[in-house]
Amino acid sequence: MIYDPEYNYCPKCQDEYRADIRECAACGVALLSGAEMSEQAGKTDEQRDKRKGELTPDDDIVNIHKGSLADLKPLEKELEAEHIGYLIAGDDQGGCNKGCCASSFYLKVRREDAREAFMIIDRQFEIATGINNHDLSLAGSVYNPEAGEAVCPACGFTFKTSDLTCPDCGLCFG
Repeated sequence: MIYDPEYNYCPKCQDEYRADIRECAACGVALLSGAEMSEQAGKTDEQRDKRKGELTPDDDIVNIHKGSLADLKPLEKELEAEHIGYLIAGDDQGGCNKGCCASSFYLKVRREDAREAFMIIDRQFEIATGINNHDLSLAGSVYNPEAGEAVCPACGFTFKTSDLTCPDCGLCFG
């Protein structure tokens, strides 16, 4: 991506802002100037180019993720783009052999590439779940039936605890 030095950018979502804006509206993080983003991208490209790419038998590899083949396959292009060697291997237990459950697979990478691979997995999870577009500030709310009022952790609506269901979104607390 080419960054215009006249604008600011979100280092998380890459959104572009006028130079007078200091914080990303979507992510709530401090923006970086186009020059800072270009410098950061150059360092990232340099790190990526130093990676070894495909795995060899001598590599120290670690399991970093377990899931179905369908869960792991979308990560391949991302890992390849970052020059991270990987291996998708079946677990030793296999499936139930009755056709009702799939085998699990492990995603394996070099130990030295694990941090970057975890970041790719996190980014893909946020995209797949849409969690990066939601306000999670109320996710830790607890319904206390002895309190007079409660805040629904799903929608943020305030309601009387005599109701066992949020009148706004229908979340049940009983």
